[in-house]
Amino acid sequence: AEDVELAAAVAESVRLEEERLAAGEQEPSSAAEAPAPREEEPPADFICPITTELMSDPVMAADGHSYERSAIERWLATKSTSPMTGEALEHICLFPSHILRRQIR
Repeated sequence: AEDVELAAAVAESVRLEEERLAAGEQEPSSAAEAPAPREEEPPADFICPITTELMSDPVMAADGHSYERSAIERWLATKSTSPMTGEALEHICLFPSHILRRQIR
């Protein structure tokens, strides 16, 4: 009886796998309906660690990390620590990162 149950389970598994493969083979024929290929993810250096979004106005803080200007300004309005390390910043001056901005564009 166990052999019969095992054989039935294997047969069902094979049938489901064949259905899955058949469905997969039909997808390329409907290429017009297929979603557009996703754009590549931007390099991690282009992403603000505060907003986790692509930076448009990157600045460098005293901790040596780059942030989106508006995000780090909001952070520094209430804190004097690095968002990345949690350590105290030597100063709260922000410096434009022109090279990074050009690379992002």
